[in-house]
Amino acid sequence: MNVPFLDLKAHHQPHRAELAAAIHEVIAAAAFAGGPFVTRFETDFAGYCETPHAVGVGSGTDALWLALMALGIGPGDEVITVPMTFIATAEAISRTGARPVFVDIEDTTYTMDPANLARAVTPRTKAILPVHLFGQMADMTPILEFARAHGIAVIEDAAQAHGARYEGHRAGSLGTAGCFSFYPGKNLGAFGEAGAVVTSDAALAERLRVLLDHGQSRKYHHATLGWNCRMDGIQAAVLQVKLRHLEHNNERRRQHAMHYARVLAGVPRRVLPACGPGRTHVHHIHAIRVPDRITFMSHLEFRGIGCGIHYPVPVHLQEAYASLGHRRGSFPVAERCAAQFVSLPMYPELTTDQIEAVAQAVEEALCISVAT
Repeated sequence: MNVPFLDLKAHHQPHRAELAAAIHEVIAAAAFAGGPFVTRFETDFAGYCETPHAVGVGSGTDALWLALMALGIGPGDEVITVPMTFIATAEAISRTGARPVFVDIEDTTYTMDPANLARAVTPRTKAILPVHLFGQMADMTPILEFARAHGIAVIEDAAQAHGARYEGHRAGSLGTAGCFSFYPGKNLGAFGEAGAVVTSDAALAERLRVLLDHGQSRKYHHATLGWNCRMDGIQAAVLQVKLRHLEHNNERRRQHAMHYARVLAGVPRRVLPACGPGRTHVHHIHAIRVPDRITFMSHLEFRGIGCGIHYPVPVHLQEAYASLGHRRGSFPVAERCAAQFVSLPMYPELTTDQIEAVAQAVEEALCISVAT
């Protein structure tokens, strides 16, 4: 049986009429850049995230960059984050002129290890940027306590954690700001690029709205230098429709993750993903760890099982960040995970038969990789 890594056609098929009607409404209103459809989505998404404010932007990268900019972070400053993430996390820091400072991740949840923060903080540290990787939130209580003790902000990179919870709190609601991506493959995905920042700080939300629209305080009056980071009306309308189905789809992902765990109960525990205490995982990515990735993935490909790697090269070892001077061994947990991760198919529309087929191929591939 062929099982694609991601099937967006199957994901959208049940809602095509609803999505088409929403797009036609935008066309009829000719409200394409910003406007009422963005405002409506912002209201709904803020409510979903249990925050007073949501600001729609052009991408998840915009969300991170603008949140940092709105907090006044710039040249000479430092922001602590993790190397196990997509490069946009660090890239947004660098684009402000600040310096990303990395700390290693936990070996079980793959999120920021709060025990490493004390070694990374300096007088130049202005923020901590934990990444809610693969669909579960970082261990936020010690991170927030550390930040308060040092008088620095916390910006949540929640690009992969739409709807996740930590001790009852939604992703994005605990930090000074929470940043989301709506790239099409995300749990809540647009029909192109889009993102959002959520916050409880009204003044911060207002600064974000100025920055995302060329620094305009009102039309043609530019209070500061900004950029064009507006959300499209069509993306907002699509996201508003899909938001109605997000909780159901997240629950389907959780059921799939439990199914994987049941049928793979005999494999070594370190292979399977873990969920930290007090956290509700939304399983954006279902990454397992294997000892011989090349052999393992070759067998899955032979069996028609789609898979991926998130992420094969940690950010501190990327050529783009060679100037920071890190070497192999700088962050051993992230490096070990980067060498072992394989992402299995995970989306709401997976069938029982598909999960069983993936699990059977995984068991076979593990036997082959161990034998070799």
